[in-house]
Amino acid sequence: MKFRPLGHTDLQVSLLGLGTMTFGQQNSEAEAHVQLDRAVAAGVNLIDTAEMYPVPPQAETQGRTEAYIGSWLQSRGGRERIVLASKVTGRAPAMPWLRGGPVLDRNSILAAFDDSLRRLRTDYIDLYQIHWPDRSTNFFGQLGYQVPTEEQPVPIAETLEALDRLVRQGKVRHIGVSNETPWGIAEYLKLAEHHNLPRISSVQNPYNLLNRSFEIGLAEFAHREQVGLLAYSPLAFGVLSGKYLHGQRPAGARMSLFERFSRYTGPIAEIATAKYVAVAGKFGLDPAQMALAYINSRPFVTSNLIGATTLEQLDRNLAAVDLELSAEILAEIENVHHEHPNPAP
Repeated sequence: MKFRPLGHTDLQVSLLGLGTMTFGQQNSEAEAHVQLDRAVAAGVNLIDTAEMYPVPPQAETQGRTEAYIGSWLQSRGGRERIVLASKVTGRAPAMPWLRGGPVLDRNSILAAFDDSLRRLRTDYIDLYQIHWPDRSTNFFGQLGYQVPTEEQPVPIAETLEALDRLVRQGKVRHIGVSNETPWGIAEYLKLAEHHNLPRISSVQNPYNLLNRSFEIGLAEFAHREQVGLLAYSPLAFGVLSGKYLHGQRPAGARMSLFERFSRYTGPIAEIATAKYVAVAGKFGLDPAQMALAYINSRPFVTSNLIGATTLEQLDRNLAAVDLELSAEILAEIENVHHEHPNPAP
């Protein structure tokens, strides 16, 4: 395994991190434990979860993922070897079953954190992240900025002050954001500097061959301000493996089970996917491993958050850490990107 520093901190995290949002829906507790064992044996130390998981979010399953990780930590020990990351849910009126519809004010964040700590069976979290902004802005695939009207979001200053309390209490080591924009990153950094509040160490946003929008306005922040990218959906919900091409819907696969996962399935995205799969075939590579290796090769990426529902998938993804893409392969990938830039942002 390879390791990179978490932003400006001295904490080293594995280049491949384990995403866990299938635990509790597509994966049982026993399967989750086996996946965690396998990932840690391969050198993974970053385990990423969220209070909302598993996905799709439901009142009946909310918190199961953290609970499964907590039972694993309790049975295996070695908490100090793990960089444990979790997230507090952003404003979500569609989730009334979660604190009456979560917002990012002080009381909601502190309540969410206590619940996560209890489920995870630990007394601290290494990286605590804001899952998405409290304000209306461009995330989850939205491109055109819509000027909000009659909006009263919780100020970022209040959110950051709540996180500061957790840091000062020794319950959180570092903080980060997710699904953020350049303006949001700038605001967090400005408030931290001017008010002696904790500085964000990471941003967890989607980044894959079908969605390289992170490069447009956020990669420079990641590089110059040391706010490292934790890349999620590196395989675009598995689309970049090629398994969904030509209308295929393998039994048990995420997009076969849940219609809501349509972000990477448009006609242009399918054309681009077929071309990326063809590039992999030309060089005798597994298309999923090639897609992951591309993310690994980007210097602004701190960790590439892989996920799987089977051990076979997990092993294949873990092996991507040793794949180095040649200049010729990278050039062909760029050719496809120029022909079909960001077909599924």
